Amino acid sequence: MPTYKSTAINEQGLPSAIGVLVVNLGTPEAASSGAVRRFLKLFLSDPRVVEYPRLIWWLILNLIILVIRPSRSAAAYRKVWTEQGSPLIVNSRAIVNKLRDRLASISDQPVYVELAMTYGKPSIAAAIDQLVEKGVRRIVTLPLYPQYSGTTTAAVFDAVVRELGQYRWVPESRFINSYHDASGYIRALASSVHESWAEHGRGDKLLMSFHGVPKKTVDNGDPYFNHCQKTAELLAHELELSDKEWMFAFQSRVGRDEWLTPYTDQTVTKLGEQGLSRLDVVCPGFSTDCLETLEEIAMQNAEFFTAAGGGSLHYIGALNARDDHAQFLAELIHENISDWTVIHDEPSDCMHGRAIGADA
Repeated sequence: MPTYKSTAINEQGLPSAIGVLVVNLGTPEAASSGAVRRFLKLFLSDPRVVEYPRLIWWLILNLIILVIRPSRSAAAYRKVWTEQGSPLIVNSRAIVNKLRDRLASISDQPVYVELAMTYGKPSIAAAIDQLVEKGVRRIVTLPLYPQYSGTTTAAVFDAVVRELGQYRWVPESRFINSYHDASGYIRALASSVHESWAEHGRGDKLLMSFHGVPKKTVDNGDPYFNHCQKTAELLAHELELSDKEWMFAFQSRVGRDEWLTPYTDQTVTKLGEQGLSRLDVVCPGFSTDCLETLEEIAMQNAEFFTAAGGGSLHYIGALNARDDHAQFLAELIHENISDWTVIHDEPSDCMHGRAIGADA
């Protein structure tokens, strides 16, 4: 017989608190081979991330990938690690802190914001437990992925549903799938590019690099490619770029399967071979800077560009906890909880615990 988590009964007449669960991918707890191995095992064991037959993938993961990759990845993490931890966790916490400030005044009910990672700590289970302990009866989940993909956004959904299913009294729940074409998001991206150009000058071309996924993922119905393309087109329009002044590509591919093209590393190399003196790169699919932006783009691909004959590659940072980014996310959340912030009429007698038909 299953055992469900208990939920404290709200006092009569008091409005329920609202919870906001902000979720990012996750990160190792340290820049060490052991910590990276634990993180990769958790991450790459998710069938949402790798859609291989489970037995075959278990053998590949445990006998090859987790033997070879942790030390390499740990060395890369050490290049970007900070005293407070990985850039992803540091920047995610900063976003959540700003959201708490901005959401505090929008409702007569308390609004609590918690950060969680799909893989690693703080876990989704721990974050939901904290929300429920604070009296939250309604939860909206915001994955920090502007473009929807089953490999990322849906993995968050799976984890949230699993955890909510552990409760006897399941909180009401909403889920924000994507915001790839939201005007506030596009404006924040454009502002970050303009500010970079004003401070560091402008390159010959702007490359928008998105995280890649296997091509078969999109062939099977995932909207990710279309979302990335729409984001890129809207950003180019907002920046008033001609077709020759920008392009988009996909980074971080692994394995032998075909991934979404064009590939970022090949694109960067080709542009270097063309003798471009300056290439600007922005990563609109990453809400926070992380290993893939700070090490893969700003370091690895900068070397590819120069080695191929190009001048310099300038990376334009992720939105992170910029004020306009935090304001947009707060407004997005508010749109999804605005009807929850209304104080309803006093509950009926039966809601107060009196049985229907009981004596007055």
